[in-house]
Amino acid sequence: MPRPPKCRCIGWEPEVSTFQPAGVPGRALEQVTLSLDELEAVRLADLEELYQEEAARRMEVSRQTFGNIVASARRKLADCVVNAKLLRIQGGTVRLAAERTFACEHCRRHWSLPFGSGRPAACPGCRSHDIHRTIEKEKGEKK
Repeated sequence: MPRPPKCRCIGWEPEVSTFQPAGVPGRALEQVTLSLDELEAVRLADLEELYQEEAARRMEVSRQTFGNIVASARRKLADCVVNAKLLRIQGGTVRLAAERTFACEHCRRHWSLPFGSGRPAACPGCRSHDIHRTIEKEKGEKK
């Protein structure tokens, strides 16, 4: 019997959980499930362009495990795009990182909030609504 997967740390939750080819009813499509840790691995490797060692550290897994997770995720994403399948994002043994960091485009202020506290409506400094989530870069990271 295989060992149960360890809990993996993710830095965010997606706002949507389903993607499908336009113009095709979802019930007519084959479905592929991408776990939250697979999505996080693709985000860190491909969107944030982190080296595997740093991405693995953030997810609290070994570099080898990170490589396996991101390879599985890329296969699933390619299958959905090439074969016109519905993509559902859900599941996985994950926990959210302790805090999220936000930045204001107007006054350049950065602040952090705990996960589960909801998205702020405005910057606490200047009250601007032009805010976004940010990933703070650490020493040794690419980009």
